[in-house]
Amino acid sequence: MTIALSKLTAQGQISVPSEVRKKLGVGPGSVLEWDEQGDQIVVRRASRYGWDEVRKALFPNGPPRSHTLDELNDGKKAYIRRQYARG
Repeated sequence: MTIALSKLTAQGQISVPSEVRKKLGVGPGSVLEWDEQGDQIVVRRASRYGWDEVRKALFPNGPPRSHTLDELNDGKKAYIRRQYARG
């Protein structure tokens, strides 16, 4: 089902119809992502951050080291002691 139509300018620009802008939740400065799916092109609001950016923000020094089950249990116990300490 067609939501709306746009016309391509000589410079290769299009206007995004208001119905589509509302559905996508976009406005001035928003970035749209164009994706090829088979014989169709899908347009969606681009994520603000990509997976690589999120991973680098969470783990700037590389992936965290693995912990043993004993280390995890000791960490839980220490957290509970700190959280519920009377003092």
